Parts: sequence; C-alpha cells; structure tokens
Amino acid sequence: MAEAKERKTDIGPPHYEKLMPPIIKKNYGKWKYHERLKPGVLVHVAESGDKLFTVRAGSPRLVSVEYLRKYAELADKYCDGYLRFTSRNNVEFLLTDESKIDPLIKELKSEGFPVGGVGAAISNIVHTQGWVHCHSAATDASGIVKSVMDDLHEYFAGKEVPGKLRIALACCLNMCGAVHCSDIAILGIHRRPPRIDHSNLNKVCEIPNVIASCPTGAIRPATVDGQSSVEVEEDRCMFCANCYTVCPSMPLNDPLNDGLSIWVGGKVSNARSEPRFSKLAIPYIPNNPPRWPEVVEAVRNIVEVWVKHARKYERMGEFIDRIGWPRFFKLTGIEFSKEHIDDYKYAGLTYKRSAQLRHS
Repeated sequence: MAEAKERKTDIGPPHYEKLMPPIIKKNYGKWKYHERLKPGVLVHVAESGDKLFTVRAGSPRLVSVEYLRKYAELADKYCDGYLRFTSRNNVEFLLTDESKIDPLIKELKSEGFPVGGVGAAISNIVHTQGWVHCHSAATDASGIVKSVMDDLHEYFAGKEVPGKLRIALACCLNMCGAVHCSDIAILGIHRRPPRIDHSNLNKVCEIPNVIASCPTGAIRPATVDGQSSVEVEEDRCMFCANCYTVCPSMPLNDPLNDGLSIWVGGKVSNARSEPRFSKLAIPYIPNNPPRWPEVVEAVRNIVEVWVKHARKYERMGEFIDRIGWPRFFKLTGIEFSKEHIDDYKYAGLTYKRSAQLRHS
C-alpha cells in the first residue's frame, strides 16, 4: 500500500517535533535522570551523556506583546531561541551551555521575572480569566494571584518547604482553573440566584435552552405579566451561571454578595497516594480589591501551618490525613461552620463510617 502523502493544513498547531530543541530530538525517550541544581534550575541527563538545563521563571497568565518579545529576546540570546510555557504559566528557558545559566538568571531578575518554582517549592498559580474577561466571574483572577504570589514569593524563590505545593484560582465554581485538585484552591462564589429580566427574556433567549442549561433542574417555565418566561427554584440553584451563559437576561453577578472560598487538600499526582479532590476550608471571604488582604492572609496562614508541621515530601492532603481534620482546623484557627457539613445527596459515600474516632 503506497504511503499516504502528508496533508498540509493551517488548522491546528504544528506537530510538536518540529519545535523541539535538537538535544531533545536526539535523546527523546532516552533520559536517565534529572535533578534540581538550585532554585529554578533543573538538569536532565541523557544516556548519551548530553545535558539539558532548564531555567524556570514566573510569568503572568495574561501577558503583553512586550513581555513575549522580551522572552523571545532572552531565548535568542541564551538558548538558541528555545523556550516553553508550563501548564502553570511559568516560562522555561532550555539551555545546553551551563555557563549561560547565571547570566540568564541575572538578566531575568533585572527585568523583574522571579526565578524558582521547581522541585519542593510553591509553583506559579494557575488561574482563570476573572473580571478582565469572563462573564460569570464572581471575583478577579489576576489581581488576587498577583497579591498572593507577592506575599509567597520567598517560597517560590527557594525558601525551604516540605514538598510541592500547588495553588490554583477559579473565579466561579465552573472551575476552568482546575482548583478541584489543588493543595490550596481559591474559588470565587456567587451566593444569590440569577436576577431575571422577565420583560426581555423571551425576546433574547430560547426558553427550552435556558431550562436545559441548569445542571440541577432549578429552572422551569413560567408566565410572568402575561409573557413567557422562567422561574428559579432557589433551593436547587447552585449559582453556577450556566443559565447566564445562554441567556443574558439572567445575570448572576452581585457586588454585595459575591466573594471567595478557600479549599485544601487536592492533588493530581499519583505519587504516594491517589489523586484527590480539594475540600472546603473557608466558606466565604468578601471581595476586597485591589490587594485582597483577607485572602492573602488566609492562604499564608494555611501555607505556614503546612510548612511548620508537614513531613518531607508530604502534600497538603496527606498532611491533613495524618493529623486529622479537627487538628487542621485547630492549627490554622479556622472556625468550623455548618458550611463544612456536606449535604449533597451522595455525601454519605464520603462520610467516615468507622467507630475508630480520633480526638485532638
């Protein structure tokens, strides 16, 4: 059978091999080990003896053209033009010449780019769009991330911590920031059902689609002032803003009641224990821009408790499993409230059913 000719198209990204540095192409699948040389610097050693050095710098998720041009200039100067972005918005410069590492780090720092976040450290915060773009955001994203990372910079830049700590932020519970599996998660929350503009709803929205958009079945058809519309059963509404996504006549944003919650103990990694979801730590913190001091204080408090009491390589959830939730609340000073009691209909599957109880 004749070989099929390569199809040329401008749809989608080019094949990843076309953009690989030559040293990675040469040693693909033949790396022996890697190690952390110093904060922000890794070396990968191949079976051939080749070494690839990585310098990681923190980067905002939303960057300007000037930022990207500066990254490109640094990559051309030190790395033969090769760099990559990680899933947590870090930028990694890929070098083959070890002598260029320190000059690159010096120039990165002079430009205001912090170097660090590899190995046992707090990495950059992955986050969503926030008020700058998203229509369903209950809080900001970039502003909170900037404020929190300014405060925790020492743990990114090399101050010793027990292991990896991943922080994430999503500005509503749809969670495109993947906060459901993070050591510490900052989650924007709405607390009131959508406000319905009955006079315009049937003119700009398709009522069957609005009803179908609700994951909990809280929306049902209704007639208001002689016009076809919908009504919301508040007890079933989980304030997700899916309805607003398909119907602009059902806005959910509320400056007085929107805010944030803090969740802890999730992770994606399979190392030592299974992946797990985050669990609620702080039910509500009001929005307080531009620097969100209450959020910054809450996150630092949890981080410092973990740093002080966790064992080597212990992730946040593993640390909590070992000491127990009652002691976690005691150490952090977080007040236990009714919101911590899971009332979801399948919550019983997660309850502790053993007679073996731990008292702190």
